[in-house]
Amino acid sequence: QVQLVESGGGLVQAGGSLRLSCAGSGRTFSNYAMGWFRQAPGKEREFVAAIRWSGSRTNYADSVKGRFTISRDNAKNTVYLQMNSLKPEDTAVYYCAASPYDNSWQRGNTYDYWGQGTQVTVSS
Repeated sequence: QVQLVESGGGLVQAGGSLRLSCAGSGRTFSNYAMGWFRQAPGKEREFVAAIRWSGSRTNYADSVKGRFTISRDNAKNTVYLQMNSLKPEDTAVYYCAASPYDNSWQRGNTYDYWGQGTQVTVSS
């Protein structure tokens, strides 16, 4: 079992930045690839970014490439999502998730554990 807790969400103006954190506990955090997903009201959950257990490979949705950066610190059992140049369309609840697999990160069913989410609101 892995418990995940997100933090760092909030209200920011367009063009601003936020850094989300996801703290893991329970089974060995460093064994898992970690992903970020988001869900806006009335929309389906969508993939945002993912990172290999070692941090040696990352993957991003086209909509966030060049603006968002995923990273992890296995010593702190934490994964981060640095979000820059935020747009109103980035408004959503952001979730982190843990996957035992090294591929197919864009698929939600790849992930075994999910956090409760943190709200990000970008005003225009």
